Amino acid sequence: MGKVMTELSMSLDGYIAGPHDGPDNPLGDGGTALFRWYQSGDTPFIVPSGTMTFRVSAASAALLEEMYPRIGALVTGRRTFDITNGWEGRHPSDVPIVVVTHEAPEAWVQEYVTGRGAPFTFVTEGVARAVEVAGRIAGDQDVAVAAASLVQQCLRLGLLDEIQIDLAPVLLGGGVRLFDGIGDAAIGLERLRVVEGRDVTHLLFRVLKA
Repeated sequence: MGKVMTELSMSLDGYIAGPHDGPDNPLGDGGTALFRWYQSGDTPFIVPSGTMTFRVSAASAALLEEMYPRIGALVTGRRTFDITNGWEGRHPSDVPIVVVTHEAPEAWVQEYVTGRGAPFTFVTEGVARAVEVAGRIAGDQDVAVAAASLVQQCLRLGLLDEIQIDLAPVLLGGGVRLFDGIGDAAIGLERLRVVEGRDVTHLLFRVLKA
């Protein structure tokens, strides 16, 4: 397995979604501002699934072109899965998805098993087990963790190797905070890279482990 990493757009006050997020309001109130940079540039970037095209700055496009091919599997939570309705069967990253859940949704499991649905694996034994499963799927590629609560758990368990924050110039004032609940002990970070894009600053850190 490569690295266990996360890459999320975040407001300056620490939120990855606005208040009142849900299936009818996936990014929460005001949350679309976090992703304004996806359409504020003049360089096209087609996501691996081919289902959407971003128009970002040249600097952001170069970063995305480097990052996406490294991802071999993605770990997300059941709430994110439900809010997106399983990305309608195909995640933009176009990689296998491991979903942490208390109970696997039978309809999705049946579609996957019979080969008619999307490549979802449902894990009921917690985030550490999900990362392990995703690592086997990813092989030498990276595992991306794509939910705030799972990022927090991975930090507490010492599982996360890198954090990329796509920092949006907005204050949301409430919503889903990325770094709540990470424990009382300080977690050291080494800054690896800062990339200035249009309407975004990309910050890459390595998580320092004892």
